[in-house]
Amino acid sequence: MKHIYSFEKLEVWQESRKLVSLIYCLTKKFPELEKFGLSNQMQRAAVSVPSNIAEGVSRSYLKEQIRFIEIAYGSLMEVYCQLLISLDLGYLKDDELDNAQQIIFLISNKLNALKNSILSRMKV
Repeated sequence: MKHIYSFEKLEVWQESRKLVSLIYCLTKKFPELEKFGLSNQMQRAAVSVPSNIAEGVSRSYLKEQIRFIEIAYGSLMEVYCQLLISLDLGYLKDDELDNAQQIIFLISNKLNALKNSILSRMKV
């Protein structure tokens, strides 16, 4: 039987994995000169989102959990900023950005809900 870690059950973690796949697909089409620039930076920021969610929910202390959720949110906003820059540079089409924006909006809402859930446990 396969062991499932608690973070794997979180919708926000599952959605953030989809974002990673999307970012890799989008950046695959970027010019070669961006291979070690914007493409790499976007990929690293995208991977940071589910990684920090996983690390955060694995922590024992609620303050640490919140800190990692906030780092994940920061990485998510970094990806969004880089998507906007990619559009400005002509590397993305409007519909590609729109699709990514929808996923980012969903993840940001779920991250905020997760953070609020942790905060409510701190107040008990």
